[in-house]
Amino acid sequence: MAFVPLPDVVGTSLAGKGMTISETENRALCESVGDVPAADGTAHPVWFYVASQVGMGPSVAEMCAICDFDVNDGPMMASTGGHFHAPLMVGQRYEVTGEITGLTRKQSRKLGVMDLLEYKLHLDLPDGTRVCSVDNAWVLPRGRDDEA
Repeated sequence: MAFVPLPDVVGTSLAGKGMTISETENRALCESVGDVPAADGTAHPVWFYVASQVGMGPSVAEMCAICDFDVNDGPMMASTGGHFHAPLMVGQRYEVTGEITGLTRKQSRKLGVMDLLEYKLHLDLPDGTRVCSVDNAWVLPRGRDDEA
């Protein structure tokens, strides 16, 4: 099986349209995880991931296509981590910026050839104040050498 060459994508911007966490969406998310919304207007912490993904420029399918990967082949989350400088707030608009920081080809015993996609997203206030940074790593399985 011939694999597509590893595209040069490091530095590709993922800046997007931004995101506002609504009270209704926060309440629904809190209820889904058995929590109650905070009385002080802070959003549930898991919004670090949801808001950054929803607010980034390319969709998941488009980001996969940038990496010459078909989203229908099943990208898998390897890791994510949020670094908070302040709590996320309900009703606050966040601008989403970020970029692809790595795409590395690896060999896996279970998956065969795979690419490790690494990217960073930021949630910033409209004035540029950074509120949260998110580091993500996804596995893009390419298949096995013996599949032909």
